[in-house]
Order: sequence, then structure tokens, then C-alpha cells
Amino acid sequence: MILENLRIALKAIRANKMRSVLTTLGIIIGVAAVIAVVSIVQGLNFVIASELQGVGATFIRVAPERDFNDPDLAGKEITLTYEDGLAVMAHSTALKYFNPVFFRSERVYYGDNKHTSTLLGVGPYHQEVNNHWVDMGRFFSELDIERHARVCLIGRKIISELGLGERPIGKDIIVGNASFTVVGIMEKKGEMFGQDRDDLVLIPITTARDIYGREALKQLILDFKAKSPAEVDLAKDQITQVLRRRHHIAEGKKNDFQVVLQEEILKTTGSILGTVTQVVGAVVGIALLVGGIGIMNIMLVSVTERTREIGIRKAVGARRSDILVQFLIEAVTLSLIGGLFGVLGGWVLGILGAKMIPGFPGAHVPAWAVFLGFGFAALVGVVFGTYPAAKASALDPIEALRYE
Repeated sequence: MILENLRIALKAIRANKMRSVLTTLGIIIGVAAVIAVVSIVQGLNFVIASELQGVGATFIRVAPERDFNDPDLAGKEITLTYEDGLAVMAHSTALKYFNPVFFRSERVYYGDNKHTSTLLGVGPYHQEVNNHWVDMGRFFSELDIERHARVCLIGRKIISELGLGERPIGKDIIVGNASFTVVGIMEKKGEMFGQDRDDLVLIPITTARDIYGREALKQLILDFKAKSPAEVDLAKDQITQVLRRRHHIAEGKKNDFQVVLQEEILKTTGSILGTVTQVVGAVVGIALLVGGIGIMNIMLVSVTERTREIGIRKAVGARRSDILVQFLIEAVTLSLIGGLFGVLGGWVLGILGAKMIPGFPGAHVPAWAVFLGFGFAALVGVVFGTYPAAKASALDPIEALRYE
């Protein structure tokens, strides 16, 4: 019964190809927009989640709080220093590693070649904390930090920009106004949001302080790694207690720093991207509504055109439920065809849209988005096809046979 009705529905759709295309256009546009937006947003969310999960659930970042509209912070000198991080490690039982991060844009030179890159001043545990490892050579040692050594590690982009050749380790490059010996090459990370993450130079944090002065290193990023995921909350509390004491923050006053956990970053980004998807989905719902009205309209026309057919079917024994199911299946089939083309079109639009934004991660179409697209289409077919189907099933067979 269902297969026979499906065959009749497809035959009716083929008989009026252009009308069917125009009818399903609203469904196609609506579903395509949903899939395109979801694929782009989910691609972004997938990459962010992968990056954060890469550093591990024990990752903790502390940054200066720059809310100058807050009366507790207005006019106050905000500092976060290397010594703050060392003090936290000395008084914490839940932390395993600490990595201070100083960054700025800097010119690098080798021979006649020059390039502007990102300079990072870091500690000896940068690899363990940030999950960014050496590919060739070695990383800084505790001795390099203590001696304020003029050694550096570079990303792959620096090798090509400065023409360092196949064996860059051991060569001397100029970073700003100081000479550094290359001791290692960092593993390749690729681009994200238009930023080449292999375009960087790493130097010891103590060397950075010698070159740029203590004032330049008063607002560092302090990255920590807890001993285990179960101790992350304890580590956050211990970090907060030590820094509030060192910064002389009175009870009841707001922190001049922020402690951010990996889980909190994931929740925040997920919430923001989810809200974007919901807002766009609500707007796209209007297109689906228009598509549904189009289907209802064309099904009413179809019922009028096939009045005699309905009369004949009823005359040979078709029940009201048979006629209802026939036209309802036709409406749902029409919607699902529109949904199919909408899903394919949205997938293509998502891929093209992501590629048009420099450095933007590729589109990612989760299975639930495809089912959501088809679900929307089927729901529209059922909702807007019910009235025409009910009207067809209610026709009087005698009047239908006499219809011209």
C-alpha cells in the first residue's frame, strides 16, 4: 500500500517537474541554509574542541583581568609576573608544571633575509603544558633558563622565510637586536583563523626579560598543568589564594586576574556557537514556513486537478483513509526530495563558505544535522500536507465523478 502510494506520488511529481521544483524551492533553501550554517559552526567548534582537548583536561590558564569599568580595578596597575607563577608552584600541591608566556611581534633576520614573526618567551615546560613539542633538535633546559641563554626554537615558517635551508639547527639568527642560536625546530601546527601557528620564535623567559626589561614582562600569561583531572578544581583554588595574597587583594574585592579551565573554555565557546546556530535556525525557519505554504498550495491544486481520479478510486472501493494516506505521502515525498537537495546544497555551500574565509577550519557536517534537515522537511510535509489530504479524502465520490 505504502510503496504503491509512493510510486503514484513520484509519478505525479515527474508529470509536473517544473511545478515540483518551484514548490520545493522554499524547502531546499531552508534546509540548505540550516546545513550550511551548522556545518561551518560545527567545523569551528570541532577544531576548537580538538585544540583544547589536545592540551588536556588538566590545562589551566591565568591571565590579567582588564575590566577597567570595574571600580575595584579602575586605576590599578594590573600585573602578572614570572615570580607570581613560581610562587604558585611553591605553594600548590595540585600542580605539576608551570609555563610563563610572554609574546610580541618581532623582526627576525638571517643574512639579507628578514621577516616579522611572533616571539614567545617561555619556560622549560612549555611542551608539557601546551602540548607543543620539538620536532628536531632539543628544547630549553633548566640550565638555559638559569643562564639566560641566547638560544631559540623556531617554527617551519621561519625556516622558509629566512632561507635557513635543510639544516637550520646551529645557525645564528637575529631576533630584534640580539643574536640567537637555533637549537630546535617545533612540530608543524598549521593555520587557524588566518594565523600561521608555525610562524614563531621561542626564547627562554629569562632571556626575554633581559632584552625587553622587567616592565615589558609585567603582564604575562601563566599556563599550568594540574597533576590530574580530579585535582583541577583544587589547583584553581590554590592559584587564586596565592595570587590574591601576592597582589594584596582585600576580602570582598575582585581579582585582578582570571583563572580559566579547559572545560570552562569549551563550555563558553560551545554556548556561543550554539546560540549562533539557534538564531540562524530561527531565521531559516521562515524559509521552511514559506516552503510549507507552497507545498500546501500545490497539493490543493493537485487535489482539484485529480478530483475525477479520487472519485473513481472511491467508486471502486477506496476508503477515506486510503485517499488521505495517498495525498499525505505525496506531500511528504515532495518535502523529502526538497530536503535531499537542501542537504546536498547546504553541504556544498558549507565547504565553499569555509574555504572562502582565509585560515578558517573546514566545514564539518555531523550526522545529526543531516537527520535534522530531513526531519524538518518531513515535518513540513506532514503539517502542510494534512489539510489538502483531508480535503481530498472528504470528497463525495458522486460529486467527484461528475466534476469537469
